[in-house]
Amino acid sequence: MKRNAREQGEKFTDNGNFILEAALKSEPGKDSYLNVIPAVKALKREPIVFDKKVTFFMGENGSGKSTLIEGIAAAFGFNPEGGSLNFMFETRATHSELCDCLRLSKFLRPRDGFFLRAESFYNAASYIDELDEIPASAPKISESYGGTSLHKMSHGEAFLRLVQNRFSGSGLYILDEPEAALSPIGIMTLMREVYRLSGLGSQFIIATHSPILSALPGSEILWIDREGIRRVDWRNTEHYAITREFLLHPEKMLSELLK
Repeated sequence: MKRNAREQGEKFTDNGNFILEAALKSEPGKDSYLNVIPAVKALKREPIVFDKKVTFFMGENGSGKSTLIEGIAAAFGFNPEGGSLNFMFETRATHSELCDCLRLSKFLRPRDGFFLRAESFYNAASYIDELDEIPASAPKISESYGGTSLHKMSHGEAFLRLVQNRFSGSGLYILDEPEAALSPIGIMTLMREVYRLSGLGSQFIIATHSPILSALPGSEILWIDREGIRRVDWRNTEHYAITREFLLHPEKMLSELLK
């Protein structure tokens, strides 16, 4: 993980990002479950500095990727269940207190923004449909999402429709495991869109398990485990190594797994 630029007496540079740093301004309560999550424990030692237009959080289940993503999104002002900065719905308050403990160093205000989380995307799509039912002279909200209800297509199609139609550039896009509903080709399509939009002045912060998506050139991977948060090369991630080994030697891997 990057060192704290503030502690080093350095000035933040204008890299075009909307979030430059995420740090703890206060610690979770003494009895909070957050205290045992590796990502939160790492934040207690040093903040995260976002140097690249696209940053991936990677690590095993339970490392705290999604908790961190949710905390950053909510601290910035996004609805914890997902959506744009204007989404105000709440199905169930299940987000952690991490957002209240974070301090985000911001340089610019995004023109656009969206928090996409796979587990509550259904709720966000339903909220869009509800907004469409409100009488108004302006175009329906769904026009910004391709003109069709996101419920009238597959989960993966809806994800891509959202990115291709709603994400307009010069925006902050925080994505939690966006590959969850996508085929390999769909993941490559998403990668192309992330690459295109980052070239239009957008910043992406993405939690992922995908060795395909995280191969995006020019991105930064922050690996989260019990040792902390550290920058790693794509080929040095466990996800890449295990996937490569399985594809090259499936019989060997299966014999070990299924014996």
